[in-house]
Amino acid sequence: MQNDFFKYQAQTTQFAAGFEVEKAEGSYIYGKDGRKYLDFVAGVSANTLGHSHPKIISAIKDQADKYLHVMVYGEYAQEMPVKLCKLLAEATPDPLEVTYLVNSGAEAIDGALKLAKRYTGREEIVSFHNSYHGNTHGALSVSGNEYHKREFRPLLPLVDFIEFNKEEDLDNITHKTACVILETIQGAAGFLLPEEDYLKKLKARCEEVGALLILDEIQPGFGRTGKLFAFEHYGIVPDILVMGKGMGGGVPVGAFMSSSEIMESLSHSPKLGHITTFGGNPLIAAASHATLKEVLDSGLMSEIAEKEKLFRDLLVHPKIKNINGKGLMLAVNLGDPEYTLHVAKRCMEKGLIVFWQLYRNEYLRISPPLILTLDQIMLGCKIILEVLDEA
Repeated sequence: MQNDFFKYQAQTTQFAAGFEVEKAEGSYIYGKDGRKYLDFVAGVSANTLGHSHPKIISAIKDQADKYLHVMVYGEYAQEMPVKLCKLLAEATPDPLEVTYLVNSGAEAIDGALKLAKRYTGREEIVSFHNSYHGNTHGALSVSGNEYHKREFRPLLPLVDFIEFNKEEDLDNITHKTACVILETIQGAAGFLLPEEDYLKKLKARCEEVGALLILDEIQPGFGRTGKLFAFEHYGIVPDILVMGKGMGGGVPVGAFMSSSEIMESLSHSPKLGHITTFGGNPLIAAASHATLKEVLDSGLMSEIAEKEKLFRDLLVHPKIKNINGKGLMLAVNLGDPEYTLHVAKRCMEKGLIVFWQLYRNEYLRISPPLILTLDQIMLGCKIILEVLDEA
């Protein structure tokens, strides 16, 4: 299978692991080599409730017995997409009320940008250096790393980039700005948090000039920081909220959410302002609804702070420079990209899956399933420290 993987399946790098998966359950992935591996990555924050969660599997099977795709998005009322959107509205603060379901986080970013331009009638967009929003042309246009963009230009025009947490740059947001798009916690840059009242000042500047604030919660969303969405820690509400990854519990999904007034503008002038065949797929919506309901009802979010503290208490070592992030999205700075890749490889050999950050390869990525137990945290951290102790 590994030979066919490299021969027939398009690759994203020249050094893919090619690890052969047999099954995955809970916080473990089982390889065809007969070994089990503790998962500290969760499919890059996607497997919120771990692998093969019984409530998600049950929801998928129940829906599969009824029907799969029946009509393009927005034409038919289907039980699971409606229930998902209603539960999201109940779980988020006003004025967030209406959800547009799509196929991925990157598509949700594109839809959110279109919505902001349509509602405001403006063309200019402000984003942030070192941001990451996905790899469609629209999402790539507002991502802030030139190395990943230069070979694919031309991209969207009229996109200005400012520095995260630099208040002076807020003056770049003007009456010509349709929207400001920001990751609540910058992911690929190493899980960087907003400082002090930065988000409040950013929101105030947007309101002052009539620009919409889009918050990208594709990574922290669905409980990873101890709140359903990370913006809830900072005393603001975005005009448009983008989600993906963890909202599916292991299936591909994305969504953008806004007020009824703002979202309504996509339905006319022109009609079909955003259209998607498989967005709101009932099978996917069933899995996402089961994920959201379990996150809200299980008490898992109340355990996140304790689990973060245990990680921080255990991961103390001369080779660890600092640890960025919040909740169960942590970036461990090992100081050197080559060394970090070596550590990830050695951890895998010892039965632990860790990864690295997209832009900042010196950071070891820790984003496990929310169901991870304290004993599993201790086991995984023990492996990391053993590897760091090696010559």
